[in-house]
Amino acid sequence: MKTPQDFPVDSLQLGSHIVGSRLLVGTGKYRDFDETRAAIDASGAQIVTVAIRRTNIGQDPNQPSLLDVLPPSRFTILPNTAGCYTAEDAVRTLRLARELLDGHALVKLEVLGDQDTLFPNMPETLKAAEQLVSEGFEVMVYCSDDPIQARMLEDIGCVAIMPLASLIGSGMGILNPWNLEIIVDRSRVPVIVDAGVGTASDAAIAMELGCDGVLMNSAIAGASDPVRMAGAMRAAVQAGRNAFLAGRMPKRLYSGSPSSPLGGVIGSPR
Repeated sequence: MKTPQDFPVDSLQLGSHIVGSRLLVGTGKYRDFDETRAAIDASGAQIVTVAIRRTNIGQDPNQPSLLDVLPPSRFTILPNTAGCYTAEDAVRTLRLARELLDGHALVKLEVLGDQDTLFPNMPETLKAAEQLVSEGFEVMVYCSDDPIQARMLEDIGCVAIMPLASLIGSGMGILNPWNLEIIVDRSRVPVIVDAGVGTASDAAIAMELGCDGVLMNSAIAGASDPVRMAGAMRAAVQAGRNAFLAGRMPKRLYSGSPSSPLGGVIGSPR
């Protein structure tokens, strides 16, 4: 099991990028670009993920570009393959992203299995990951919470493993903390919880389990007040991380001793 001593410097390295914030956020589903920027500022996130198939970052010069609101000079843009259902489509999409972002190599790979659950298609994900790594991409990869598949992706050369907590957009929180703990314990690269976070306590729990970070979109953009929720998520990730680093007290069915010392209490045993 990873311990606080494994993290002497509390920054997060993802491939060649080092960031201070362990909260990564998406850019979809907001009312407009102004709300997008306000929420991301409130979140403190330094890495923002962009669905290349759905968001203009230069593909259409006649439409507003997200990069005008979230300039790469300030934020690390993480292009993702949301909406891709085959390895071929995912690889093609990220090649386009690299061209649009002047050779940017850090990417988020997701290859979906079906439109209803948005569960990952792991055979296609493994195939795409292998191809992208061979082409020099730094691949962060969305995957099932299967420790064996996670290890396979790590062995391919992915720079971060991103298991789902529950289905994308479900807000159901962490449904299988035991699998996440196994992945965290065995992984030699960062583990980022991706998908399923619904509220701040979900993010805090992920960090308390020892995850290296949390990526979310719907939990912020779908809130009644996205900017306030972004601030709450920022605080939750920081609190969960600090709790992990502090090392929680052991769980006991019975404490066996009071929280206050008995020494000097009248009538206390000597």
